[in-house]
Amino acid sequence: MEAFRRAESLVAQRRPLEAIRVLEPVLDIASDKKSVQLLLGRAYLFSAQFRRAELAFLRVLELDPSDHYARLILGRTLQRQGRLIEARTQLRLAATMNPDPAYQEALGEINARIATDPRFE
Repeated sequence: MEAFRRAESLVAQRRPLEAIRVLEPVLDIASDKKSVQLLLGRAYLFSAQFRRAELAFLRVLELDPSDHYARLILGRTLQRQGRLIEARTQLRLAATMNPDPAYQEALGEINARIATDPRFE
């Protein structure tokens, strides 16, 4: 538990690479814990390891398909990879599950990007 809390603190301080190192022993014993995968995914996202972040968030959704925050942050991760259609799908689901204004804003942002991107005409 101490290592997990330390990793949380490091992610909050925007020190994701250190957080990933701290989480390594936690993963050995708790890789099936949603909170561990979510924190790991955030650390990967903040360190621009988008594919690894995506896999961690997908693991969270395997464990709990109704986790709207995991869908939101997965959508943001896909967006950072330029995978806008996939991102929109996740953001739509997240906004449907949780009508928080921040979720609606994220969905509106991705819809605007798709609408103005000539690849999607």
